[in-house]
Amino acid sequence: MIPNNFEYFAPTTIEGALKLIDQHGDDCKILSGGQSLIPVLKLRLAAPAVVVDIGRIKKLKAIKIDGDTIRIGANSTHAEIAANAKLKKHCPLLCDTAAQIGDQQVRNRGTIGGSLTHADPAADWPAAILALDAEIVARSSKGERVIKATDFFVDVMTSAVEPNEIVTEIRVPKPAQPKRGVYLKVAQSASGFAIVGVAAQLKVNHGQCEDVSIGITGLPPKAFRAKSVEDALRGKALDEASISAAADKADAEAGDVTGDIHASSDYRRHLARVYARRAVQAAAARA
Repeated sequence: MIPNNFEYFAPTTIEGALKLIDQHGDDCKILSGGQSLIPVLKLRLAAPAVVVDIGRIKKLKAIKIDGDTIRIGANSTHAEIAANAKLKKHCPLLCDTAAQIGDQQVRNRGTIGGSLTHADPAADWPAAILALDAEIVARSSKGERVIKATDFFVDVMTSAVEPNEIVTEIRVPKPAQPKRGVYLKVAQSASGFAIVGVAAQLKVNHGQCEDVSIGITGLPPKAFRAKSVEDALRGKALDEASISAAADKADAEAGDVTGDIHASSDYRRHLARVYARRAVQAAAARA
């Protein structure tokens, strides 16, 4: 299908974009990489009068290390994150996740900020962002606010970003043991979206789990932290028995689990337990 007609703006500053958003209000949609919004427009699930393209705002493209914090501009593409040498050194989980999104064309255009704001329940980024205990920065003409990843995903295709806000940056604490981060998923064969995806970030001391955080996507209407698995692993030896027992709790916080043509709710719960175990085992095995 062809989208409805709309007026198009491509500001080069955050201030210019926010001014347009304030001016047009609910009649406005924000375009970043377009991998989420364009299909919605083509299906006429949205028909905005105005589209504000923030893709030319250079300040939203930076990826840098600021002390103990990794700062990723919201307009950074999946491909740029996957290939970034600093991220490969300080937080490989980000690179691994980015490399598994869609196909190369999607990775070249899609952005981390756009994906997170869209909050697709089968998207890959939410699991990794939750496992890394990240923060998302949203800005409006009234100022800036910082949203914890655990508070960011609200419901199906619904994030905590307000209509008058733009996601400008994702802030990730540098993991204490960068290489002990893993993202594994069962992908839909056509789209690459996660039927179930599990991200795990570990801190290991002499074979024992000193700390762990696990994010899971694909089960309920929004991604979540698998707190029950984390609590079952902390302080335990990372052997097959302890990992398996903890992974059996992977769906404890899931609530109502989605079932569709790709997988039933029971199968998704099973996959969550299997992939939680595999992700923790893989992270524990990395030096």
